[in-house]
Amino acid sequence: MSDAFIVCSRLSFSWPDDTPLFTDLSFSVGGGRTGLVAPNGAGKSTLLKLIAGEYRPRGGSVSVGGVLGYLPQSLPLAGDLTVAEVLGIAPLIAALDAIESGDTREEHFTTIGNDWDIEERTRAQLDRLGLGDIAFDRALRTLSGGQIISLGLAAQLLRRPDVLLLDEPTNNLDLAARRRLYDVLGDWNGCLLVVSHDRALLDRVDRVAELHRGEVRFYGGDYGAYEEAVRTEQEAAERTVRSAEQELKREKREMQQARERAERRAGNAARNLKSAGLPRIFAGTMKRGAQESAGRSGQVHAARVGDAKARLDEAGRALRDDQRIALELPGTNVPAGRTVFLGERLLARGLFAEPGVDLTVRGPERIALTGPNGAGKSTLLRLISGDLEPDGGRTARADGRVAYLSQRLDLLDAERTVAENLAAFAPAMPDAERMNLLARFLFRGARAHLPVGVLSGGELLRATLACVLFAEPAPQLLLLDEPTNNLDLVSVGQLEGALTAYEGAFVVVSHDERFLAEIGVDRWLELSGGRLLETGAPAAE
Repeated sequence: MSDAFIVCSRLSFSWPDDTPLFTDLSFSVGGGRTGLVAPNGAGKSTLLKLIAGEYRPRGGSVSVGGVLGYLPQSLPLAGDLTVAEVLGIAPLIAALDAIESGDTREEHFTTIGNDWDIEERTRAQLDRLGLGDIAFDRALRTLSGGQIISLGLAAQLLRRPDVLLLDEPTNNLDLAARRRLYDVLGDWNGCLLVVSHDRALLDRVDRVAELHRGEVRFYGGDYGAYEEAVRTEQEAAERTVRSAEQELKREKREMQQARERAERRAGNAARNLKSAGLPRIFAGTMKRGAQESAGRSGQVHAARVGDAKARLDEAGRALRDDQRIALELPGTNVPAGRTVFLGERLLARGLFAEPGVDLTVRGPERIALTGPNGAGKSTLLRLISGDLEPDGGRTARADGRVAYLSQRLDLLDAERTVAENLAAFAPAMPDAERMNLLARFLFRGARAHLPVGVLSGGELLRATLACVLFAEPAPQLLLLDEPTNNLDLVSVGQLEGALTAYEGAFVVVSHDERFLAEIGVDRWLELSGGRLLETGAPAAE
């Protein structure tokens, strides 16, 4: 296992329209756990597909030392497959069953080979991933999305790979399933390359590989160490830029001063020559000499200014645009203790146990709603918003707007531009103020006039937040359903900044513990077994 590796040498890849994604990309990954990070669209998933052999590079090569396992974000599995078929053990189980039934044909023994313990090994692996009670003949369509991801990981681990590629493995996993996956990967001793935006997972890697501007850079340690290293680099880069800016100003000032001195000398020389009564030919020679001298001096200073500009440009390239959002949202303020939602004995879709769920939300509470997948968390959010009527019980809402951001982020009109959507949510806002606001949400210039339908996931989140948080009237209760799913780390930071500035009450469904800690959750609820329980913050792992 210690010899497992991945080597990419001068790798180049372009999309079918010849848009390049990588050019001469070279790096290697050895044993241990490596987290691969980059903004969405930088090519992380594509890079894993190239390593796995699903895509062919336009140039360069990929070498993998050892047996390769690969778990993509979306598993291309048919719903009528059985658990045994997904795990790749269906022929082995059939052969074992046949032998136990008295069928001793040689082909069954050949199928089994040395895997007589396959059932025990499989059950042990499924137990570790929380799937121990799932029958081998169960159809895939009866499983949740999180269970299918865990099953896919179990299938890869059963192959005993030396090199394991994982693409966003914690997406769709609830908190308990995430923690089980952390434990499994914590015992990994091969070569692991994992693409993830889950900071709790990235805090368990041995190193972080950053795909940035077409290169892969490695940082020793976990994600926290990577953040600190990048912060230190940026502080140094900012100092270098400030120094380069001062140098450029100094060189420009000296060039201007030299030009003014040359002009004064030329004026003085002309007056002196005239008063001295020198012959015209001699006077012209002296004038040309003075002009040539001034020209040489000007060229020297111009070269120095050019060099200073080049150094400033080089220093600027080391700076990152952290794309943070800084907001003030006084219009969302809710008086402490004001009840913004009241639900009593709520029943819906058979998800909640009798006599129903009770919930009171008071401003400005920050509530995290947790629980296993399928428990009814999204349904409860829809009941709070009024998007769904309860089958039993009653609801009451205070005056004031309730904003509901579903996982699909489908609140905006996809055919309108970002600016047009904001105008629809805030019609009284002056145009200039609207454009300034969109610039603070990083929609500057032409970006504000893009149709919503062409935005990336992170851009769509920012546009939705701008429209929701500055709507008229401003929301006093904000409901968010798994808002960090499929967002890159920069976008998660932007969401955290917006929610930190928000002064109303919110209820957020999320399995991302780091995100919940960053946005200042002060009340924890767990929906499990049809009951809503008040809990404290989960214990840190």
